[in-house]
Amino acid sequence: MSYKIVVDSCGELTEQLKQDGHFESVPLEIFVDDYHIVDDETFNQQEFLKRVAESPNCPKSTCPSPERYVEAYGCGAEHVYAVTLSAQLSGSYNSAELGRKLYLEEKGEKQIHVFDSKSASVGETVIAMKIQECEEAGLSFEEVIQKVDEFIAGLNTSFVLETLETLRKNGRLSNIKAFVANTLNIKPVMAGTAEGAICQIAQARGIGKAVNKMIADLVAKTANPREKILAIAHCNCPKRAKEAVERIKGLAEFKDIIVVETAGISSMYASDGGIIIVA
Repeated sequence: MSYKIVVDSCGELTEQLKQDGHFESVPLEIFVDDYHIVDDETFNQQEFLKRVAESPNCPKSTCPSPERYVEAYGCGAEHVYAVTLSAQLSGSYNSAELGRKLYLEEKGEKQIHVFDSKSASVGETVIAMKIQECEEAGLSFEEVIQKVDEFIAGLNTSFVLETLETLRKNGRLSNIKAFVANTLNIKPVMAGTAEGAICQIAQARGIGKAVNKMIADLVAKTANPREKILAIAHCNCPKRAKEAVERIKGLAEFKDIIVVETAGISSMYASDGGIIIVA
């Protein structure tokens, strides 16, 4: 069967996946004050980070419209899958679902399924890769959905932020807490919950110690690492990502490790210096 995998732009596609005709990225949009950014191949991370640093306000985002998803679903593929940012963090999942319903009403029957990643960034990427693995193995549409749902349930997502400014600007962290944390160089270790929300699981003095805590926790939680791909997304910190890869290799053997730069939406969440790891 022919297939297509639609991923909203919070999920970073590797260069190989970008060249693979089975994948399409549907962009979200970002606003830094009055400046409008489309999260596609035109996204300039350095310019974005500069604008965010200079603005007193938190950047805002909008999800793709249902009509944009309808357009993505309208291809010759018999099986179409969408992977979206966690429904707990964005309206992208609801928009993709509404787009599916609109497509079926307007165009007729087609096998389309929308996966709530319950994750973000490279969490979406590895889910998309799992869909392709299942399709290439010849599984039926229903079997792919079952296998990928099981995969999502076992996925672990963690991240560490270099700066807490975005959390302060959007009101998720008080000015006093942000001041104390920055003054003491305290870095929180954050993780995704089973429902796709975000919680703090640890903290450490200094970014290096926080990343090490995140890695140790993630490796400990990952069952059968030799059968899994570990993915890292970093926001403007390639050296930190490289060091994380070396530390991970010293703790466990994974089937593969992929490293990408954060795209627009992930850069907005991770902020300058942030690092996201998924396994």
